[in-house]
Amino acid sequence: MDTGRILSRRGVFAGGAALGAVTMMAGERVLLPHAASAGDALAPQHRPRLASLHPRVDQITDIKVCIRPFRAAGPRLDVERIGDRTIFHNYGHGGSGWSLSWGSANLVVGKVAATLNRRVAVIGCGIVGLTAALTAQRAGFDVTIYTRDLLPHTRSVRANGSWTPDSRIALTQTAGPAFADQWEQMARFSWATYRTYLGLSGAPIMFQDNYILSDKPFDDKPPPAPPAGAPGRMPRATEDFATYESRIRDIVPAVEDIPEAENPFAAPHARRQSLMIYNFGAYGHLLLSEFHQAGGRIVIREFHSPQDLTSLPEKVIINCPGYAARDWWRDDSLIPVRGQTAWLPPRPEAPYGLDYRGAALLSKTDGVMIQAVDLDGLGEMTGVGNSFEHPDPTEAARAIGIFADLFARMPIVGG
Repeated sequence: MDTGRILSRRGVFAGGAALGAVTMMAGERVLLPHAASAGDALAPQHRPRLASLHPRVDQITDIKVCIRPFRAAGPRLDVERIGDRTIFHNYGHGGSGWSLSWGSANLVVGKVAATLNRRVAVIGCGIVGLTAALTAQRAGFDVTIYTRDLLPHTRSVRANGSWTPDSRIALTQTAGPAFADQWEQMARFSWATYRTYLGLSGAPIMFQDNYILSDKPFDDKPPPAPPAGAPGRMPRATEDFATYESRIRDIVPAVEDIPEAENPFAAPHARRQSLMIYNFGAYGHLLLSEFHQAGGRIVIREFHSPQDLTSLPEKVIINCPGYAARDWWRDDSLIPVRGQTAWLPPRPEAPYGLDYRGAALLSKTDGVMIQAVDLDGLGEMTGVGNSFEHPDPTEAARAIGIFADLFARMPIVGG
């Protein structure tokens, strides 16, 4: 897939006469620009095409609920002593655990390297725990993971699987200016590490085009919010959440506007960005294989209090329990942020993503993911304080309905 291709001025996703014949023979449904004329439909063969999706509720194969572990001050990365054990905390990444996992692990393992003991225990086998374990192995440590669940069964794989490094990562006022520098260090290290997994068999990490659609001009912004008050634990509005994306614009592909004549969607305004995504099955299998091949061990074990760690044979412990830290570590600084994803069968002929009317769609190798991001206009406050982990079919149906309606309004060729 050529994610870097700049779309030509006139025929985005429009099929030419010869292309239309091939498309119809293959039985593929191809979208045409919603405002295209008959002349526009006769576009050269080399122009890219966009296969339609038409999601339906009766296609749902799974609904997953993730509780994102938000901390107003940002991830917990401090060091604590319990008896003769040294605990290096690594949790509370909000909606940015996947995106910042490698950079966070790099910071923590850098601290661990100052110890004399080369045996390390890692608590948790979600994406933050597993990348911490691998990073420790690469630094020469002998690592054992203690976990209740393996990666395929953790909260990590209930996420949407895309690069979102500052998604509910902290509150601007509470985290303070120093955290912005730390965030940038984590984001840059993670970005560089993820790039080493590009192009591998099974596409564990890949880039694909993501389209942001709007019924109103993108510059039609709401009035600025009033200044934030004193730092606190609980966000009160979207504007309280920290945003740092401007600090890494030099490495992340920029968003580009799609001209009206080249917009294939049934929405008047469209933008496109090349988005990094994670295919959970391939990527998780690769990381677990690498961990075992390097001599790592996994012990299935559940912890109920911090004192339980004193029974481990390792004196150095990296603590990566995610939201579970609120219960077993009794850390009430963690605030739950509920998120739900609905999964439909994979559509490999349609590898792209959409954001529209508060819903998100990603067509990945492990399925078509549809998420209700903000259906009720609450912004980043959606799901904040909600720890309900049972699936909500009504929420899934609403999100799917947004894209079903979008595709129903879009002209197609082929059958």
